[in-house]
Amino acid sequence: MTLLAVGLGLLIGLVVGALGGGGSVLTVPALVFALGLTAQAATTASLVIVGITSAVASVAHARSGHTRWREGGLLAAAGIPASLAGTWLNQLVAEDVLLLCFAALMLVAAAGMLLRRAPDGAAPEGEDVPAGGGGRHWLRLAVAGSGIGFLTGFLGVGGGFVIVPALVLALHFPIAAAVGTSLMVIALNAVVALLARAGTGGFEWDVIVPFTTAAVLASFVGKQVADRLPSHRLTQGFAVLLVLVAAYVGVRAVLGLI
Repeated sequence: MTLLAVGLGLLIGLVVGALGGGGSVLTVPALVFALGLTAQAATTASLVIVGITSAVASVAHARSGHTRWREGGLLAAAGIPASLAGTWLNQLVAEDVLLLCFAALMLVAAAGMLLRRAPDGAAPEGEDVPAGGGGRHWLRLAVAGSGIGFLTGFLGVGGGFVIVPALVLALHFPIAAAVGTSLMVIALNAVVALLARAGTGGFEWDVIVPFTTAAVLASFVGKQVADRLPSHRLTQGFAVLLVLVAAYVGVRAVLGLI
C-alpha cells in the first residue's frame, strides 16, 4: 500500500503544482478506490495532503510574485464559517451520497478547467492587471470564498478548480496570479477544516505520510512543468481525465445506493 500511496501522491502533487490545486479533486477518489479508505476518512486525509502540498507549492509561486495577498486573505476569511458548516455536514451524509456529490463536483471541475483560458478582456498569461477594485470586486471575492470554504469542509478538496477560473474569468487575474493566490487560499481553508475535525479521529497516517511526502516533492516538478507548457494544454488534458474519473465514481456510487 505504501508504494501505491507514493505513486498516487506523485501524480496528485504534479497536478497540484502545475494547475494551482485543481488536481486535488482526484485525491479522494484515489484514496477510496485505490487505497480502500472510507469516504469520510478519505476526505479527512485529503485535507492533510492537499493542505500541506498547496502550502509548499504556494511558496514557489509567492517567490515569483504570483500571490495577491489581500484578495487571497479575503477569500480565506470568507470561507472559514462555510468550511465549518461543510465539515459538520460531511459527518451526516452517507458514503455513497458523498461519492455521488464528488462525481458531480468533478464534472464541474472539468468545466472550470476548460474555462481557464483567459477570455476577451481578461489579462493574458504573463501580463498583470492592477489589484484592488470596487465594492463588487470584494463582494465577488467574499461569495467565492464562502463556496470554496464549504467545498473544502464537505468534500476535503481545496477548491482550486473553482478559485482559478473565478479569479481569471470574473476578476480578470492573469493565470499566474490566479494559481499562486489559489494555493495560499487552499492551504488556509484546509487548516480550518482540519481543526474542526481534530477531535473526531480518523487520520490514516500510514497512508497520509507517504502520500503527502510524494505529493510535496512532485509539486515542485509540477511548477516547472507549468512554466514550460501552455496552461490550456495542461487543463484540457486534465479535464478529460476528470470526466473519466467522475463517470467511474458516479457509477460506483449509484450502484451502492441501489
